Amino acid sequence: MGSKSRQLHIFFFPLMAHGHLIPTMDMAKLFAERGVKATIVTTPRNVPTFSKTRGTNVDIQIIKFPAVEAGLPEGCENIDSVTSEDMSDKFIKATKMLQQPLEQLLEEYQPSCLVADIFFPWATDVAANFGIPRLVFGITSFFSLSSQHSLQQYEPHKKVFSDSEPFVIPSFPGEIKLTRMQLPDFYLQEVETDFYKLLKEAMESEFTSYGVVVNSFYELEPAYADHYRKVLGIKAWHIGPVSLCNKDAEDKAQRGKEASIDEHECLKWLSTMKLNSVIYICFGSMPNFSDSQLSELAMGLEASEQQFIWVREAIEKAMRQILVGEEAARAKALGEMAKRAVEEGGSSCSDLNALIEELRLHCP
Repeated sequence: MGSKSRQLHIFFFPLMAHGHLIPTMDMAKLFAERGVKATIVTTPRNVPTFSKTRGTNVDIQIIKFPAVEAGLPEGCENIDSVTSEDMSDKFIKATKMLQQPLEQLLEEYQPSCLVADIFFPWATDVAANFGIPRLVFGITSFFSLSSQHSLQQYEPHKKVFSDSEPFVIPSFPGEIKLTRMQLPDFYLQEVETDFYKLLKEAMESEFTSYGVVVNSFYELEPAYADHYRKVLGIKAWHIGPVSLCNKDAEDKAQRGKEASIDEHECLKWLSTMKLNSVIYICFGSMPNFSDSQLSELAMGLEASEQQFIWVREAIEKAMRQILVGEEAARAKALGEMAKRAVEEGGSSCSDLNALIEELRLHCP
C-alpha cells in the first residue's frame, strides 16, 4: 500500500442471533489478522458474545436495539428470545429500525466497506449512500443460497398435488427432491408472511450488493458454488469454515507448531451450519444426506429448540449417530478438506486474501 493510502476499515454488522454473531466474530478476526481494521456493530445485550475479540484488533461499536419501540419486551435483543410468530414479526420490525443508528456510525467512522448480514437487505442502499460497497454475509452454504433462489423463482411446490408428493428443485445441479412437508410454512401460505417478504428482499440484495461472502469452502460443494456464481451470476467468495481458521491460528499461537483441527471442531462447524440452515432455511442441508437422515436432524432440533447451544448439541449427537460406516469416512475426509481449505494456499484462504486485495483496490 502506498504511503498516502489509508488502512482498509471494514464494518461487520451481524444479525442478533448466536448462529450469526459467532461466525461474524470469527470472520472479523480473520480480516484483522491480515492488517484490516475490523469493527463489529452490535447491541448491548449481545456484546458478551464477542468476549473472544479481547486482545485482538477487532473493535466493538454498540447501538441501541429498539425492542420496546417495536413492541417487544425490554431486553429482547436476540432471536433466541423470540417465542412466537408475533414476536418474530416485531423483531423483524426492530431490525429495520436499526438503519438510522447504523448510518450515524458510518457517518462518524467512514469505513471502507460494510459487511452486513443477509437479513439486513436495506444495508445495500445504506452503504451506497455513503459511497462504499456492501458485502452480504451468507452464513450457511452455496447449496442453501442457490436452492432458495430456485424455489422462489419456479415454485415447484405449487405444482404437486399432495404434501408428500416429491418434486425436483428446477434449474439446479443434481436431482434434489423435496416434499412440501419439508418446506417451512411461509412457502405454503397464500398470504406472504413478514419473514417471507424479508427473505425475498434478502435474496434480491444478493444481486444488488457488491458481492456475497459465504462461510463454506469450495471443495465441499463445487457444483453449487459454480452454479451460484456462473448461472445466477452472483459475485461470491468462500472463506470458511471461519471457526476452523481461528482454531488453527489459536493453536499455532499457543503451541508454536502446526495445529491439528480435530473431528470435534469439524463436526461443530458442520452442525452449526446445519443449525442455521434448519432455523432459517428449514430444508437447507447438504444434498448427500438422505431424507431419513434429515428427519433425524430435525428431530434433534425439535427436542431442544429453546436454546442455541442445546440445539447444536442435539444436532451434533444426531450427526454422530447417522455418520457411521461410509458416511463416517466421508465426514472425516470432509474434515481434512476443510482443514486444507483454510490453510495457507488453500481455497478459502486464497479467496479471502483475494477479496481483501480487491477491496483495497476498490475502496476509497
